[in-house]
Amino acid sequence: MSFKEAPFRDAEFMAVDLSIDERPDGSIIFESVIPMPDYDKNFVRTILSTVETNKEAIALAERNAAGDWVKVSYGDLKKRIFSMTQWMLENIPRGRALMVLSENSIDTAIVNFACYCAGVIHTPISPSFALPGDYARFKHVANLTTPAGIFSASHKNFATSIENVLSEDVKIITANDEFFHRPTAMLKDIYALEADEKVNIALDAIDPEAVSTYMMTSGSTGLPKVVTLSLAALAANSAQTYAAVGRAAGWDDEMVDWLPWHHAAGLSVLRSSMVCGGSLYIDAGKPIPTLIDETIKNLTEIPVCYFNNVPSGYAMLVNAMEQNAEFKKSFFKKMRLMLFGGAGLAQSVYDRLQEMAYEETGHRIHMTTGYGMTETVSGCMTIHYPTQKVGIGLPCPGVTVKLLPVEDRYEIRLKGPNLMNGYLNNPEKNAEAFDGEGFYKTGDLVRLINPDDLSEGLAFSGRLAEEFKLLNGSWVYGGELRSNLLKALAEDVAELVICDANRPYLTLMVWPKAGASEERISASLVTFNTQIGGASTTIKRFTMLTTPPDMSAHEVSDKGTINRRAVLSNRQDILEALYEDSPPPTVHIVT
Repeated sequence: MSFKEAPFRDAEFMAVDLSIDERPDGSIIFESVIPMPDYDKNFVRTILSTVETNKEAIALAERNAAGDWVKVSYGDLKKRIFSMTQWMLENIPRGRALMVLSENSIDTAIVNFACYCAGVIHTPISPSFALPGDYARFKHVANLTTPAGIFSASHKNFATSIENVLSEDVKIITANDEFFHRPTAMLKDIYALEADEKVNIALDAIDPEAVSTYMMTSGSTGLPKVVTLSLAALAANSAQTYAAVGRAAGWDDEMVDWLPWHHAAGLSVLRSSMVCGGSLYIDAGKPIPTLIDETIKNLTEIPVCYFNNVPSGYAMLVNAMEQNAEFKKSFFKKMRLMLFGGAGLAQSVYDRLQEMAYEETGHRIHMTTGYGMTETVSGCMTIHYPTQKVGIGLPCPGVTVKLLPVEDRYEIRLKGPNLMNGYLNNPEKNAEAFDGEGFYKTGDLVRLINPDDLSEGLAFSGRLAEEFKLLNGSWVYGGELRSNLLKALAEDVAELVICDANRPYLTLMVWPKAGASEERISASLVTFNTQIGGASTTIKRFTMLTTPPDMSAHEVSDKGTINRRAVLSNRQDILEALYEDSPPPTVHIVT
């Protein structure tokens, strides 16, 4: 039997059952009729309840410098969280922000949950904010949030950026003060504190509707916005996603995950594991060539029921499995659900994954993806049903979707208890963010996978902000075209930028993969142009960029997405060369 005919391994998904309202103006309102599970809006109380029933179980684990796992139980985690809460109550005013500048770690998680307990606003920022340069994003966020404190991992760049950006009255927490020239509060001293009645009083004073978290948007179109989220919104999102896929994913089991906690998706993994009483092994690997071996090592050692990664990460793991039988066996041993996000998964990678799953288990493994953003806490739509079609799924319980017709597509808007309070100190953006019925305007476009059956879900079809016109007036659906081009050029191209509005035709700037061939790229574009056709999808020229995207120049957002406008602005000479009558040799004409 071919793997394509093999049954899927059992996974407990939520049923598909929709309430659909098709309005006379062509808009569609729909939601799942399956109710949200009961949940406590006071997310802290939920975590503490989990601790009480799992005191001896492993909560978190990370590798030390020697490569050994350092593990902390739920009971020990609670003690450290309460010690950190005690310190915050004595040093950080309630309602003020505390920044977190660190990679994922046990200490980072402790600071996170202590903020919730103390009524301090948890404000994680990306380590990329501390890259040497003008610190524009760090300064921007600091000016908006006015932090009273910051937790920093011990790193020279972090210390330098903090002392350049934050005033001297901002308190610094760290494990090692060797790089700081200011007074610091040391973690070992904080963990030695005994929690007293102040902590219990603070827990009783928690207001679930108050702002608990400042999260940064990706900044893919400029400097990040600061999203304000309540504990109630965090709790709602955790309940929603658990109802849809949590049982299938096995969040109460062991998980290995690398997604950064300064992003919505990564932080949701931490919350999900803690709520369900799972054991989260912090993966220091990443889906890049220099770090993927760490992920492979961890997944070989720890079989998991659920795993998520970006498509490029899955491609690397597939290549490794083809050379490493032990890794392949461990990866599929317990696997029930694989999630991907950030881009479309190439069919070849999907097929290779499923073929190996069939070889190891006799089954295919469900693959899912979802849809959400920082403004909705995290994913709030997901594929929770067997399908072979790539899409963004259907809404989780408690989420209502509005679709507004835009030619042959729909603008998607969302409403539910998981929505943000708003953008910090940005009344203009807040006024624009919601429509008259309270739906959040995502700015994204979707298609119905089956126009005759909404229950088959939605497919992402671009962003309104990514669409532009050519000189002849033809609309270019930038997001959708980019996705299709990345699939067509997957063998040779890692990333690309489409050029450009008010030009006579389309061209590309591409970042080639190792071993990329100009001839193959050109041939692939000829095939692409022939299959798609039309001025708004035909690529006439391309150039291969020789320098990577520059994060300090905002060419790449904090979650790794390309900021198209920044690339075009920073590389104006390359852009103009693409349209010269007699282009230089670096510009390749597609014929």
